[in-house]
Amino acid sequence: MADTPAVQESSHESANNENESAKDENETVLTGETETLSKRQRKRLLKNQQWEEQRELRKQKRKERKQQRKLERQAQAEDGVEWTGKKRLRRSAEPSSLRLVVDCSFDNLMVLKDVKKLHKQIQRCYAENRRTLHPVQFYLTSHGGQLKQVMDEINKGWVNWKDVHFKPDAFHEIMKKEELVYLTSDSPNVLQELDENKAYVIGGLVDHNHHKGITFDRAQELGIAHAQLPLGSFVKMNSRKVLAVNHVFEIILAFLEKQDWKEAFFTVLPQRKGAVPVGQENNDEEDSDEDSDTEHSLSEKRTDSKDQSESKQEEHKPVLNHSDSRVRSREDLRMEKQ
Repeated sequence: MADTPAVQESSHESANNENESAKDENETVLTGETETLSKRQRKRLLKNQQWEEQRELRKQKRKERKQQRKLERQAQAEDGVEWTGKKRLRRSAEPSSLRLVVDCSFDNLMVLKDVKKLHKQIQRCYAENRRTLHPVQFYLTSHGGQLKQVMDEINKGWVNWKDVHFKPDAFHEIMKKEELVYLTSDSPNVLQELDENKAYVIGGLVDHNHHKGITFDRAQELGIAHAQLPLGSFVKMNSRKVLAVNHVFEIILAFLEKQDWKEAFFTVLPQRKGAVPVGQENNDEEDSDEDSDTEHSLSEKRTDSKDQSESKQEEHKPVLNHSDSRVRSREDLRMEKQ
């Protein structure tokens, strides 16, 4: 029994020796591996080791930066300075009671390529409505068919969109007809002001002018009010006055913020539409007239120089004298006699 502690100590010592030998073997293996690594691989290995060693330091720095930003926001709030971050802007937004409806009932009139374009335009509407200072009540009606399939395949997160009302029913079935105004460029009525108690309907159709007047006809069939944006009163365009869904949506949002149609139009309309303010196109026409006058004068100068060159060429042409003509006539006579 007295020999038991000695035996235990000897066993511990042997175990320690075995661990140390195994450690030495591992170190030799590692050193052997590092010796076989190339210079670039050793650098990469060293870089990864340093990255792992500094993980806690980076975590601490992130916490410090986050705390610093929090203190800055608190200080600005105490001083009465409005925070300009996106989240703060969203909280300070004043929602409008105006309803903007995208009528998706034209699904069967579009090919898949155009349905995907409509989906992108709807995405743009959603993003702008989330960003604006006066977000509207956004409705997607008659939602289904190809459009819903495309949204399920490409953008599954649409089910989590906030402040959007997805309705499989038609807009006139869920809203009162006297509150509806269909926005169509074929309407003779021009919209001057926005009534926040109304629901303004935008035709969800990408047709490349294959179905002209279809939204106007739909409004008349349903017996609801219709109007067009006052585009012609403020803007002169090179193309037709048919705008994309997201352009109409963004113009409405811009007007709610600026309360000025002209400013709203030129904030949204793309440059490729060739939009210029009404009245300014006269200056452009005068410039084009001047250009045409200069071109006309240049063409006259070219014709004059051409005539002069032709006259000079005629002067340099050799002229036959009388003797040459006599010789030729004699030769002709000889040929006739033969």
